[in-house]
This record gives sequence, structure tokens and C-alpha cells, in this order.
Amino acid sequence: MRTKEVLRDGEEETSFRLNKYLSEAGVCSRRKGDALIQEGRVTVNGQVATIGQRVSKEDVICLDGKKVELEEELLFYAYNKPEGVECTTAPEVEHNIIKAVGLKKRVFPVGRLDKDSTGLILLTNEGSIVNAIMKASMFHEKEYVVRVNHTITDDFIEKMRAGVRIVQYDKEKKPYYVTTRPCRVWRTEGKLFHIVLTQGYNRQIRRMCKELGYKVLGLQRIRIMNLFLGALDPGQYRIVTDEEIRELKKLLK
Repeated sequence: MRTKEVLRDGEEETSFRLNKYLSEAGVCSRRKGDALIQEGRVTVNGQVATIGQRVSKEDVICLDGKKVELEEELLFYAYNKPEGVECTTAPEVEHNIIKAVGLKKRVFPVGRLDKDSTGLILLTNEGSIVNAIMKASMFHEKEYVVRVNHTITDDFIEKMRAGVRIVQYDKEKKPYYVTTRPCRVWRTEGKLFHIVLTQGYNRQIRRMCKELGYKVLGLQRIRIMNLFLGALDPGQYRIVTDEEIRELKKLLK
């Protein structure tokens, strides 16, 4: 069951910020929730909502005219995303992840894998877990297996471990440079290596490899913290066990 919010005096919290409500309901992240509110797409009891507004479970919250309700049951799935599926819940995207998985219950993905990548994606209706996992400042591990187009050298491994300078773009599309965090990298075959990241710039591994003269031919995520892809076939999903969720919550603390 969903955990209850508790105030310092021990009483249960009876209201939430609206962006948190949308996140807990599995609609979107808190940041995306603020954007939806700002666009005037969210109403509370028939009135257009405002940023920072607090709501309770008794209020009627709607997104684009459709009622949004909290799920009392925690839903948590591990999914092996095939190539071609996009990590978005947007219904207008033909190959969005919700259509691909086929779940009738409202969930959304934790983090992203680009369209060309495969592997472990978590799907849940628990917004607080998503926010905690995605915080780069917490150094949560995500492990990948990568195949490239050239034989991997010791120099490549050392440079990947130390961090690679890649270009980023600000909100005004102006470029600036960042150096990726030091990470664990090891070679398993001539053109195959494992990498464990604790941050997640867009297409980070592909861009790191490109800077070093390599092209990624295949990329699969096999682990997020204590959760492993295991033997799931592409397109399959499984329910995350209670024991795995307990361990995950311990790590998130």
C-alpha cells in the first residue's frame, strides 16, 4: 500500500502540493506537473489550478478534463524495453512505452532509454520513488553493456573511467561543456564493455564513445541500483518483488 505522509507532530498530512499529487497519481514528474499547471491544463474542483496550490484527496483534480485519482496500490514493474520503443507516455507517439507494455493500469517510466537502446526500464505509479532514483546528486548506479565498432583499447577504458568532455545545451540552446563523472568501466570482449554510471546526461554513453572515436552499435541497460534485467526477453515485464522494493527503499535513504 502507499505510504502516508506524516507531519512533525505525528498527524497524517491531509493536503499535498498539486504537482506532488499528479506525480503520486502516476501522471508525470513534479516538474512536468508544474508545466501542465502553467499551461492551464489542470483544474481543481472545476477551477483552473495555480502553481504551488495545495489539494486534498476530497478535491476533484482533472487533467485535460479527465479526472486524476490516486492509486492506493503500489505498482512496480521491471520491463525489458526493445529497440524502437520510446520512453514517453505521450499518446500521440506511435511507439510509446505504455502502448508497448500493454498495461491497463496507470504507470510511467523511471528515467529514459533512447529509442535505439534496449534493456531495463522501471514502470511505477509511485512518484516519490521515481524522484529519488532520478536524483543525480544521490549517485545511484545504473549498469550497461555496450558494443562498439572498434576493438577496445586500454586507453579507451582509462579515458572512459576518468570522465569525458561532452557538449551540453542550455535552455536557450547555447552550448557549454561538461566532463562526465568518473565511473567504473571494464572490457568483457574485444568490442564489448560494461559501464556503471551515476548520472544520466542525454545519450551520455553514445556521446562519450563518439568523443573517443568509437560508435555504439548496441546498448543495453542491465541494472538500476539493486534491480536487474535478468532473463526477461525483449518486450516482457515482471512484477518487482516486495523484497526488491524494501531493499530499493533502503538504498534510497
